[in-house]
Amino acid sequence: MITWPLAELLPHAGDMILIDQVESFDEEQIHTHLTVRPGGLFNRADGSLPAWVGIELMAQSVAAYAGCRARQQGQAVALGFLLGTRKFECNVEHFPAGAHLRIHALRSLEDDNGMGVFECHLRGPGIHATARLNVFRPPQAASYLAEAGPEESPHD
Repeated sequence: MITWPLAELLPHAGDMILIDQVESFDEEQIHTHLTVRPGGLFNRADGSLPAWVGIELMAQSVAAYAGCRARQQGQAVALGFLLGTRKFECNVEHFPAGAHLRIHALRSLEDDNGMGVFECHLRGPGIHATARLNVFRPPQAASYLAEAGPEESPHD
């Protein structure tokens, strides 16, 4: 099990960190897990999580993969973006409170420009969800996000 705190691997904070632990990772994949707990940002009244939150759980696992690789290489954790998902399928409408979920994300493509594709699986008791996530991690995230200052008037 990886002992690095998730807050040091993900560019998220507080209640927005939804996964509990990184079990393992290597150059191609990551395994994470969580237990569904009531009272979170996305929980329904009965404490369950809607199945669509599975996409965010998969995306956070991919972000943790990038964070683990950065940490292993002595680099800072960089901001990344979920561009979209293809073929999200889930056999249930929600993940019940108390369910232990395991996520596996396998890198199938990554280029030098920061584009990546991951095949993801989420499993739990009677639960199976799959998706292909398209992600982007700009090489210079800070400059990518920087907004241009106000244009100067020619009369200034």
